[in-house]
Amino acid sequence: MRVSQMMIKPLALAVAITSMGVMTAQAQTKKHVDPASAAYESAPSAIDAASAKVVRSPGAPDLTDAEFEKAKQIYFERCAGCHGVLRKGATGKPLTPDITQERGIDYLKAFISYGSPAGMPNWLTSGDFDEATVELMAKYIMHEPPQPPEYGLEEMKATWEVVIPPEDRPTKQMNKLNLKNLFSVTLRDAGEIALIDGDTKEIAHIIKTGYAVHISRMSASGRYLFVIGRDALVNMVDLWMENPDTVAKIKVGMEARSVETSKYKGWEDKLAIAGTYWPPQFVIMDGETLEPKKIVGTRGMTVGTQEYHPEPRVAAIVASHAHPEFIVNVKETGKIMLANYEDLDALSITTIDAAQFLHDGGWDASMRYFLTAANNSDKIAVVDAQDRNLEALVDVGKIPHPGRGANFIDPDHGPVWATSHLGDQTIQMIGTDPKNHPDKAWKVVRTVDGQGGGSLFVKTHPKSKNLYVDTALNPAEAVSQSVAVFDINNFDKGYEVLPIAEWADLGEGPKRVVQPEYNVAGDEVWFSVWNTSDKKSAIVIVDDKTRKLKKVIKDERLITPTGKFNVYNTQHDVY
Repeated sequence: MRVSQMMIKPLALAVAITSMGVMTAQAQTKKHVDPASAAYESAPSAIDAASAKVVRSPGAPDLTDAEFEKAKQIYFERCAGCHGVLRKGATGKPLTPDITQERGIDYLKAFISYGSPAGMPNWLTSGDFDEATVELMAKYIMHEPPQPPEYGLEEMKATWEVVIPPEDRPTKQMNKLNLKNLFSVTLRDAGEIALIDGDTKEIAHIIKTGYAVHISRMSASGRYLFVIGRDALVNMVDLWMENPDTVAKIKVGMEARSVETSKYKGWEDKLAIAGTYWPPQFVIMDGETLEPKKIVGTRGMTVGTQEYHPEPRVAAIVASHAHPEFIVNVKETGKIMLANYEDLDALSITTIDAAQFLHDGGWDASMRYFLTAANNSDKIAVVDAQDRNLEALVDVGKIPHPGRGANFIDPDHGPVWATSHLGDQTIQMIGTDPKNHPDKAWKVVRTVDGQGGGSLFVKTHPKSKNLYVDTALNPAEAVSQSVAVFDINNFDKGYEVLPIAEWADLGEGPKRVVQPEYNVAGDEVWFSVWNTSDKKSAIVIVDDKTRKLKKVIKDERLITPTGKFNVYNTQHDVY
């Protein structure tokens, strides 16, 4: 496709206005976002595009009904993950009509075609779109974004099912599984989880769940396993049953990422909570049946600019150990909501202003402080769960993505919590002990370089001397298929590279290595070798002391394994 001077000018303007730097010829022609990155960061929305009504806007190019429906489907599948369903922006820039109509059709076509070094895919030159599709999408985003329907109590209750009532469930564990060393493994594209026995390394059970399970969380007692898919389906699994299986389920929205259960003393297992991307809200449920009790919307003003945001998605949720509260990250507004669940009819919420684009995070070793990434703000927010306030905002590297982070004793700086980054190669340690190391607290006290950017998770264990860092979304195959491991007592000697995918010996495919997870003893580390659904995947187990291969779990049922959650470590927030 030849680009006219008219198209080059708006493209240059886009680069200048959005501070994306100068677009090189190389950036224009290479495929900017690889399949694994797209699958993780902007996977197809679980929302049915057909549910969003056609909206035509004055000043926008005309589209037929068929063209509008086609463009809407493409947007939900390819664009909503970064730009938001309502196009207010998140990882990607806002694409509302006041902006897109001002830019004009030629500008938009050029930008869609060639992308940007900041992460906008080059849809035309990558071969994903043809010229007609580029023009269709440019026209489409000049119209008002079609809004999917809301999802309230009536809709939730229509999907709620108690498969086995509490009174009919076992009164003691009826199987011989060592539940403390059981792993819940996400089989992403299969819509399943695998329960893998950590002692025998065998798959004990496969359980049908929602689409692309995002996380597994344990009840305070360690009996119930909660999983939530991107389609917002929550499955509650009873691990005491002879054959563990779903005992209750509910669809809490149209797209979701987070689930948690109450852990404050006296409230163990009594309540559950799930947060959704659409609609932007969270729901508190009965902890034994998943009956929805209280829905809370998250729409509101952003921190800083105090601009109204219609689609602030709910990201990570953790259960406070200091108060009967859930701590809820509201992504786009940058607000952290402390929802006190003592009286659901008079729900008390304390809202803490942090930084925009809140995502994932975890506790420090004392379980008092919640450290969470505001990833596109390049910050870590620290919440004091005891005093219920913002303790600090810590500047870190480019797009922090810690998972739940990693706690250990740094030889020079005392207790620290570590994060890696999607956008650069650094791993950074933040001091977490204001009592005994006040000069180190809530500061980056150490920065080391790993293999590169594209890291999703860091991990260690109280009984380990190692810190593992994955780089699953790095564009270099050798990097995405291996992990770096550091000696936490001697960071100066650098890292050792473990060739995890090579050890798996799977043959063809991207074979991205993701999410280190320890067993209950802290002497094994499990890695997912995440291949495409038509290729073989595996779980690779490493001896933590020797850093040598211990076991490869291969099974045709291991379809696209990603997250792995050891029951004991997840129950007790060990990371």
